[in-house]
Amino acid sequence: MKRICILMCVVIFWVGCRSSNNDNNNNPANDPVTTRISDPTPTPLPAPTVTPTPKPAQPVRLNHIQSLGTHNSYREQTPLFEALSGARPELARTLEYEHKPLDVQFSTLGIRHIELDVFYDPNGGLYSNRAGYVFIRQDTASGIAELDEPGFKVFHLQDIDFQSSCLTFVACLNTVKTWSDANPGHLPIMILVEAKDEEIEVEPDPGIVVPLPIDATALDAIDAEILSVFEEDRIIKPADVKGNYSTLEEAVLDDAWPTIDASKGKVMFALDNVGAVRDLYMNGYPSLVGRIMFASADPGTPEAAFLKINDPTGTNEQLIRNYVSQGYMVRTRADSYTEEARANDVSKRDAALASGAHFISTDYPEANLDFSDYKVEIPGSTLSRCNPVSATDDCDTSKLEEQ
Repeated sequence: MKRICILMCVVIFWVGCRSSNNDNNNNPANDPVTTRISDPTPTPLPAPTVTPTPKPAQPVRLNHIQSLGTHNSYREQTPLFEALSGARPELARTLEYEHKPLDVQFSTLGIRHIELDVFYDPNGGLYSNRAGYVFIRQDTASGIAELDEPGFKVFHLQDIDFQSSCLTFVACLNTVKTWSDANPGHLPIMILVEAKDEEIEVEPDPGIVVPLPIDATALDAIDAEILSVFEEDRIIKPADVKGNYSTLEEAVLDDAWPTIDASKGKVMFALDNVGAVRDLYMNGYPSLVGRIMFASADPGTPEAAFLKINDPTGTNEQLIRNYVSQGYMVRTRADSYTEEARANDVSKRDAALASGAHFISTDYPEANLDFSDYKVEIPGSTLSRCNPVSATDDCDTSKLEEQ
């Protein structure tokens, strides 16, 4: 279990949490050409009649597009932000972003990838109080009945950064489904799920909740909550992609992702966690058959299909391009911790877009003009586009999604 340390003195406290991966084409036009002017000009022969064989259209597949997403998509600004800003402004600045409700993001910003942090609460009530309110002299009881119910809760940091546009995993998923039902021609929405169990140490400790560990039972419960909202035929699952191939990886390396036409109106899920939690989710499920979510499995393993490479800069840009070219799907980030927005630095954003990563995540689908005019959108529109690395000639951005 990871541990996050926070020091607090009366109403001044410290929060430390920063979560947590040339072709050389010969051009015939440049070849030297020698003209033998001494040879007589030959009598031209009539050109043969050739009937060209039409090239069959290639179906546009899920891995042939690039979509815009948001990081911590549920997040609204914490009520403790002002106090945190006064105590440690250099740390509070990393949390200076928030997002509109999920359905508004889909409709007005063209978002097709979201990220949800989930905390295990099988009996309910574990997060009904907000201990951090002690530091602003406010009643710690939330009075929110939804938090008393069993099920995963959605927020960033327990008792400190807990404001969310949808308080439970099921509530978030229902928001997605309601919007999807009303917009059946939409491109697939990818939902990245991070299962969290980090502890927060506080001095003096006002009673910060110790999360329940993410074990096999918790991971099974994530799948179960997804299926409580979405019918299986509305979900693009690892088994659907694997089909009759020997492994999931073999399928994606053979460009066997489903077509866009077959994927419209659907959702897909991926587990954000790596390491022990990821391995636990995959254990006993070869090629993830029987699981709902894809996992960021290592290339060369049967479960490899989706990769999370958060930093697209430097050598990672080419690394992502290579993986995209092979058939894997990749998620990356255009910015983090508010740094790019404050500096109006577009280098990471542009690297992410050029890399061909399928899901470009940002905290700024709209500019925060208190910082700069920095924002992230898919070039040419706020909607998805044909992937600059993997798309075929038959892909037409204007026809990807029913408007």
